[in-house]
This record gives sequence, structure tokens and C-alpha cells, in this order.
Amino acid sequence: MKTNTWMKRSFLVTTALVSTLAFGSSVSAETSQTSNWTIEDASQIERTKDTTAPYIEPDFEKMAPELHVWDTWPLRNKDGSIAKVNGYYVIFSLTAPSDLLPGKRHDVATIRYFYSKDGKSWELGGEAFDPEGAYGSRQWAGSAMIEDGKLNLFYTATGRKGEEGVTYEQRLALAKGDVNASSKGISFENFDHSIILEPEGEHYQTEEQAEQGDIGYTFRDPWFFEDPKTGKDYILFEGNSAGTPVERTLDTNYIGSSSFQNDFSFTDEGFAKLFNGAIGIAEATNDSYTEYEALPPILEANYVNQELERPHIVTKGNQYYLFTNTHEHKFGPDLDAPDGLYGFSSDELTSGYEPLNDSGLVLANPEEHAYQSYSWMVLPNGKVISFYNFHDLDGKNISDLGGTTPEYQMSHFGGTLAPTIKLAIQNDKTKVIKDGHPGKIK
Repeated sequence: MKTNTWMKRSFLVTTALVSTLAFGSSVSAETSQTSNWTIEDASQIERTKDTTAPYIEPDFEKMAPELHVWDTWPLRNKDGSIAKVNGYYVIFSLTAPSDLLPGKRHDVATIRYFYSKDGKSWELGGEAFDPEGAYGSRQWAGSAMIEDGKLNLFYTATGRKGEEGVTYEQRLALAKGDVNASSKGISFENFDHSIILEPEGEHYQTEEQAEQGDIGYTFRDPWFFEDPKTGKDYILFEGNSAGTPVERTLDTNYIGSSSFQNDFSFTDEGFAKLFNGAIGIAEATNDSYTEYEALPPILEANYVNQELERPHIVTKGNQYYLFTNTHEHKFGPDLDAPDGLYGFSSDELTSGYEPLNDSGLVLANPEEHAYQSYSWMVLPNGKVISFYNFHDLDGKNISDLGGTTPEYQMSHFGGTLAPTIKLAIQNDKTKVIKDGHPGKIK
């Protein structure tokens, strides 16, 4: 009887994750209280049938054979619902030429878009905007929102124009452009670009702070979010807790409960302190979405994880569901966890987040095919899109790929959208229901 009740409620959730929340007070730096993803939480991570995606058979066609396609996001309305423009759905993806070694694609990433009448059969539209007019030596992932016929395309400006070598400075940017829709498809033009946020060193680590002994640096993946409770506008993003390793001290709240702390000891505390991933948030301070006030992180993973990629929120009832992606090698030395989609829930936007499924794990690849897909994104209808990553590696770890031939790397990289997963959510539990057509958003 419990199973039937759970499945009935889950169906309702997966068909409409976005709903009107009860109105509440506005958010400020004073009312924000950062949540911790603790070592105790993450030590419970374990694949189950409810959190494991089906194996992907490598027998479907690439959506754009001439391109590697990876991080992807849909065009949304301001309220977060999936937009439809003149009968077309639109998605944006990071892309690179498919004759490039997969590991090199990030250094030449270009945002392109695809459009579709049915939300699953995608036609390549082209570059979203002229990269020469954009910030950064290349552009990484973000989000897209249409309002009053205008496209607001948020992206990560990575590096600088004219740099001699590839650099990894990251700033959050916005491209505002006109939308042209006809019976022949969708196109965009007349873009204005703005840098909307950079790390300030107080709430979020700067590149200069990270270079003083940390193992990485992130400030990317801007995700637009209109809070249904207040109507206020925000961007979420991936960052790191501010400061240098020397300045960083252990807060026992990073470990977990008192009982867990009593039995826990670090294998290498000095190394563990270099894992300082955070999910950031900033509030828009004008109506054109070009200026923001950075607020304290809504979630930190200090001593737990170094990169919390592509954060995004869907809402249901009075709950905010916060999702993020990370890799197995981004977990601290005391943890063993897979590449996966991880999630948290709260009834407040900026505080009170608890991990879904106790540990945070929502979706992982099968253990024998641990890297088959990545960069999952939960849509308002409960569908989860991702891209087909490295697959059928004959037992190899992804770190071993650098020692294989170029032919092996190319033949084992998907570089296209993976089958869409249907996810059910009930309170603080999730469940994989089924998979479907690659890249299906409706």
C-alpha cells in the first residue's frame, strides 16, 4: 500500500514541479544562513536502484555529427517554465568541432542553439551569438530566459580576449538579444553583453586567493531564478568558499553530528581543507538583470567537495529543490562517491537545505559505466537531461584516458545528448522512474 501511495504522489510531482509557493519575507545578507553538506551526509552516498540510471546502449545517432555537444540548458520563461516561441522549443549547448580530442573541447567551447517543434527532435540553429562580440576567450555554461520578446542568455566568460595562452579566469556574463521566429525556425540578433558578477573575496574565492595553494578555482554557471515567494530575481552559480588555505579553519559543523564527530578522524586534514566547493547566489538590483548583490553561499561543501557544478532550483509546494553536479575525483580524501546529480531541499531559498535521500545522491551512472553521462539538469516537469560522456571504457578510470590513443578517446566519447531520465520526487526522497528519448524536454 505504501508503494502505491508513493508512486501516485510521485506522478503528480514529476508532471508539475514548479508551483506557486507561499509568500514570505525577502532575502538579505543578514537573513541568509549557509547550509553545510557535511562529511557525515556524504559518507552515506551509495548507489541504489532508485538512484542509478539505466545503461546507455551506444546505438543512437548524434544530434549534430560535426560537433561535440555537452552542457545543455533550455530556454525558459521568467517563472522557470519551459518556453515555447512561435511553436518552437529551444535549447542551448556548449559545442566544439567533433574532430577535436574530447579533453580539449573546453578550451574552444562555443554556445550554439537547437530548436524543435516536439521538444525532442532537434535542429541545429547555429551560434547563439558571435563569440567575437562576447566576453571571454570562450564561453561556458549558463542559462537562458525570454521576457517580452527579448533573450537573456547568461553565460560564463572564461579567460580574456587576446590572451597568449589558455587561462581560466571566470566571470558571470549576460547577453541580451532580439528573438526572430518564423515558420523556418528561430534566430537571435542585436546582442548587448555585460559582465554581471565577479568574485569579491568576501563570500566567494577569487582566482588570486585560489592560487595561494588551492587545487582549483570556480566561478561559473549562472542560473537565473525568480523566487515564487517574493518575485525577486536571482542568479545561482558555482563558486568556492572565500579565502586562502592558510586562512581556512575547520568548523566541526563541516563534519556532522556530535556522535559522528566522536568516531571520525581525517586521513589527511591538510589536504581535505582544499575542498571548498560552494553554491552561490546573488540578487538582481536592477530590472535589466545586469547588476547584482552577492549574498552568502546557500550551500557549502567545505572539507567535502571542491566543485558543485551547474546549480539549479525547481520548486514544488513550499519546497525549493536545489540540484548540482560533481565528479568522483572532486570529493575529499575521506569520501568515496560517484559522478552524479546531487540534491538538497529546503522551505527557504537561502538556508535550511538538507540532502535528498539522506546523502544528497539523486542520480548516478551504473557502477560498470561510471562516466557514461554527466551534467544533469532537472527540468520543471521532472525530466532530467544530460550529455553522453565517456562510455564503455573496458574497466578504465576516466583518469586513464590520457594514456590511451586519440582513436580510443574519440570512439568512446558520446558528445551528444543522453537519454532523458524521468525523476520522481516526494518530500526528501527521489526515484528514477524510466529513461526516454535523448534530449527530450517535453
